[in-house]
Amino acid sequence: MGSYDRLHQPVLVLNASYEPINVCAARRALVLVLKGVASAEEHSTIPVHSFKSHFSLPSVIRLLEYRRIPQQSRSLSRKNILLRDRYTCQYCHKTLPSVELTLDHVIPRSRAGASSWENLVACCHPCNNRKGSRTPDEAGMKLLKVPRPFSLHTSRHLMRMLGNADARWRKYLFY
Repeated sequence: MGSYDRLHQPVLVLNASYEPINVCAARRALVLVLKGVASAEEHSTIPVHSFKSHFSLPSVIRLLEYRRIPQQSRSLSRKNILLRDRYTCQYCHKTLPSVELTLDHVIPRSRAGASSWENLVACCHPCNNRKGSRTPDEAGMKLLKVPRPFSLHTSRHLMRMLGNADARWRKYLFY
């Protein structure tokens, strides 16, 4: 695993109260720990080396000061659409790396389709080319699920799903 991949491993972020509030990349988690904003509660087995030292990347970090988290909505972005759709093409149901996915406007932009949570879905290149500037019905394609905005429920579900891959997260996620 290259250093780029290591620094992009998911890390569970806990509030000072141990409540899970987010997932971030290992690089960001490491910066928060080194700045003294967070402490590492669990470490992965992945080593990181600097010029003078080496240590394990955090797997779970906890903020040292409690942060009030408002009921916010996530910003509309390619990354968040892919997260919401779990890196799965919403037409052929294949799970793919982000570089092999694009975003599809369910109602095409050429027909005044908006760039919104409800109109954007993860889509592989072959399905996007097949659909073209038609609606799914016109192209004879069916969506895996109706696109919805990213919600707190979606975020918690993703944390649980990622937690299944990292046993160190399980004791912090309330199933």
